[in-house]
Amino acid sequence: MPEVTFSQVGVAVEREDSPQPKVLLDAVSLRLDEARVGVIGANGSGKSTLLRLINGLVQPTSGTVTVDGDDTVSAVRKVRRSVGFVFTDPLSQLVMPTGREDVELSLRRSTKNGSERRRLACKALDRLGLLHLADQSIYELSGGERQLMALAAVLAVNPRVLVLDEPSTLLDLRNRELLRRTLADLDQQIIMSTHDLELALDMDRVLVIDQGRVAFDGAPADAVAAYRSWCLQDLDAAEQDLQ
Repeated sequence: MPEVTFSQVGVAVEREDSPQPKVLLDAVSLRLDEARVGVIGANGSGKSTLLRLINGLVQPTSGTVTVDGDDTVSAVRKVRRSVGFVFTDPLSQLVMPTGREDVELSLRRSTKNGSERRRLACKALDRLGLLHLADQSIYELSGGERQLMALAAVLAVNPRVLVLDEPSTLLDLRNRELLRRTLADLDQQIIMSTHDLELALDMDRVLVIDQGRVAFDGAPADAVAAYRSWCLQDLDAAEQDLQ
C-alpha cells in the first residue's frame, strides 16, 4: 500500500473579522498505510481540510504532507498523478456536458489515442453500471448518478490512492450499496471522510477529527463508539443549558 504521511501539519486561514487566523488543523502527525482509512467527525471539524492536503488542493501552513515520500507542495504534479480525489458535490468535478465526455477528458493525458480513450471510458462507466447514462446531460442525472459519474472519471486513470470526501451524501440506498461494493473491490488505497458510520465500519482504521485535531485513531468499532459517545455528551450538555 502507498504511505501518506502528515508531519506536524497545521492549516490556518486569515479572517477579516479578527487579527488571529482561524486554525483548521493543528499539529497533525499521521502515517496512513492501511488499505482503507476512514475519517469521521462533525461538520467543520477539519475532515475535508485533512483530505484536501493529500493531493495538494490545500497547502499546509506548517509541517509537511507526503505521498510515498513525495511532498504535496514541491512535487504536487507527481502526487496528483498518484492521488485521485472525489468531491462531495460532483458538479464541482464534472465539467463536460456528459459523463462519457468527462471520463474521456480525465484520460486525455494518459491515453493519446481517441478510440482507446473511448474504450477505456466505456469500461469505467460500465464498471459502475453507468453506461446507459453515458450520453445524458449531467444536469439530467440525479445527484447520486452524478456522484458515481465523478467516481468513474477518477477511477478511469487508475490512481494508487483514492480520496473521497463524503461520497455517499447524495446517494439513495441502492447507489450507496453499489458504492460500498465498488470500494470493497478496488485495489487502491482508500482514504474517505463520511457521516455514514456503517461505511466507516468497513474501514481498516478510523480517525475522529475534532476542532482540527485527531481526537481518536484506532479500530473502526472503537472510533465509531467514541464519536457516538461524544455526540451524545454534547447533546446532553446542550439540553441542560436550555433548562
